[in-house]
This record gives sequence, C-alpha cells and structure tokens, in this order.
Amino acid sequence: MLPDMEIEASKAATSMAEAMQMSPDKIDEVRMAVIEACINAFEHSQATEREVFLKVQILGDEEPEKLCITVRDDGVGFAPGEVEEPTLANKLRAERKRGWGLTIIRGLMDEVEIQSSAQGTTVVMCKGR
Repeated sequence: MLPDMEIEASKAATSMAEAMQMSPDKIDEVRMAVIEACINAFEHSQATEREVFLKVQILGDEEPEKLCITVRDDGVGFAPGEVEEPTLANKLRAERKRGWGLTIIRGLMDEVEIQSSAQGTTVVMCKGR
C-alpha cells in the first residue's frame, strides 16, 4: 500500500479495457470502480502486511466480452450485508460525509461480488464490453 497505488491499479485495468475496445464511458467507469475498491482496501482492511492484490482478466470465447477485476486484501474483513446504504439526506446531516465507495462501485460495474471474512476481503467487479 503505497501512495497513489490506486492510480497505478486503475492504469492496468484501463489498459485492458482499451485493449478490448470498450467505449470511453465504460473505460471511465472501470477506472473509477478500481480506484474506489483499492481505496476501500487501503483504508479499511487493517492488513498487517499492508498489501492489496489486483487481478485483471479479459473473458470471452471468440473475442473479449467481459473485463473482470479482482481486488483482494488479507485484512480483518467486514460484513458486506451490514453496510448501511448511504443516502444524500443522511450524509448531508452527518459529520462524516464519506462512505459511498461500495454504492459507487455497484453503480459503475455490471456485476459486483464481495466475499469477506476474518482472513480478508475479495471484491470481484465485472463490466461487459
């Protein structure tokens, strides 16, 4: 976990999205989702080794159909089902305005799967071409 590593991770995902000829809008959505997922891992994982792992895959039989990005940490985990869905009204009144990461990721990507336990968290995000 080094400063601006989320930017480097987004560059890798962007490169793959460009290679499969995604539209510029979809590439931007992938980039933003990867940045959000990495920031969440950096800020919340409490991983003792301070590492975040990234895997970028292009899936498809004949030609590229889907881009899947996995962001994994070996941190303390969390209960994804217990994360409160933020609302604008509540956030405007709250002292802490942050907490939109998972909502943003889900809104930007076609598929999002989160697995988390005391051994870490894995977020798999996929976007169709």
